[in-house]
Amino acid sequence: MPDGTSRFTCKGKSLLHFMGTSTFSQYTVVADISVVAITEKAPMDRTCLLGCGITTGYGAAVITAGRSGNGLEKGSNVAVFGAGCVGLSVIQGAVVKGAEKIIVVDVNNSKKEWAEKFGATDFVNPMELEEGKTVQDKLIEMTDGGCDYTFDCTGNVNVMRSALEACHKGWGESIVIGVAAAGQEISTKRE
Repeated sequence: MPDGTSRFTCKGKSLLHFMGTSTFSQYTVVADISVVAITEKAPMDRTCLLGCGITTGYGAAVITAGRSGNGLEKGSNVAVFGAGCVGLSVIQGAVVKGAEKIIVVDVNNSKKEWAEKFGATDFVNPMELEEGKTVQDKLIEMTDGGCDYTFDCTGNVNVMRSALEACHKGWGESIVIGVAAAGQEISTKRE
C-alpha cells in the first residue's frame, strides 16, 4: 500500500502487495489511487487491457514528456526502446502529439509490424547494427544530432543508458518508464 503497510497475511506473516495492486490475486484490497471506474457498458474482455501499461505509455508521451507538462512537442523526433504494451502506447501518444519521426528500438524483429501499425516511422534492431556501431550512434545519425525525446519501456539499465545517450545534447529529454530490478544502477558518461 502507499503507506508501506500490507492488508494481507499468511500464517501470521505480512504479504506485500505486488506493484501496489496485487492483481494476480483472486480478491484484493487496493488504495483508492489504484482504482478506476469503468462503465458497465464497456466489454470486460477489452477493458482489462486498459490497465497500467497503456495509460502509463500513452501518458508518458502526451503528459509527462516536455518541460511544460503538455507532452512532447509537435514535429519532434522520438525513440521508443521496447515495443511491448507500454512502448506501443508511447507510440500512440507520440502520433497524437504530432511527432515527425518515431523510431522503435527492439531486439525482436517480429515487433516491427506492430510498431508500424501503431504509427512508428522507423524500426532499429540493435543486434543487427554493423560491428562497432551502438544504437546511440545509429539514432544520433538518424535524427541529425540526437533524439528530442527517448522513452525506455524495458526496465533494463543498459537500455536506459542507451536511451539517455541517444538524446540530443542540450535539449533532449529521456523518460524512463521501465522499472529496473532492485539494486540496479544506471550510469552514463559525457563525451
